[in-house]
Amino acid sequence: MAQEKTPYVIGVTGGVGSGKSCVLQILKNDWNARIFLADNISHELMEPGQDGFRQVTKALGTGILALDGTIDRKAMAARIFSDAAARETVNGIIHPMVWEEVRRRLRRAGEEGASLAVVEAALPGEKIHDIYDEMWYVYTSRENRIRRLMEGRGYTREKCESIMASQLSDEAFRRLCDFEIDNNGSLEEVKEQIRSRLENRGFTT
Repeated sequence: MAQEKTPYVIGVTGGVGSGKSCVLQILKNDWNARIFLADNISHELMEPGQDGFRQVTKALGTGILALDGTIDRKAMAARIFSDAAARETVNGIIHPMVWEEVRRRLRRAGEEGASLAVVEAALPGEKIHDIYDEMWYVYTSRENRIRRLMEGRGYTREKCESIMASQLSDEAFRRLCDFEIDNNGSLEEVKEQIRSRLENRGFTT
């Protein structure tokens, strides 16, 4: 039986406002990496007609639906953030589906000849580390993150701090990751960190 060909897979994680999208863009543009966003895949699986949609609406009821029959993201977010049991139910439904779909897309990328793939996940977990060859943590100081979010997304400081409080600490992210990118400096400094890491892994631009 022929061995399944898969790309080298890097997981990219970090807190809100850390600049993960910047790192993903560099990996895509400079290193020809295939990019997969776990959050986007999650949304796709909860579109009408998908199994995730059927299971979530069965579990939470039709009160989370918008007038057009799609899931109202704000209504569902309000529900799961105020109801721990509902949050666990949704996570138990969607997370396994997301990671199975990620694996399927990685296999397809390998079949298409991709040598490098990147999976962005805001909430890495020890249970899904078998997907990755290595996990990167994008680190940016708390104040820089708040400033970027206030300037780029129009968030208030209070909203920034509330979101950050619900996420993993720097130390927890570091425990789950193999490599850290310091994203407090310039774009060129970030590119150099990525270049050094990937060249050490045998990749060339």
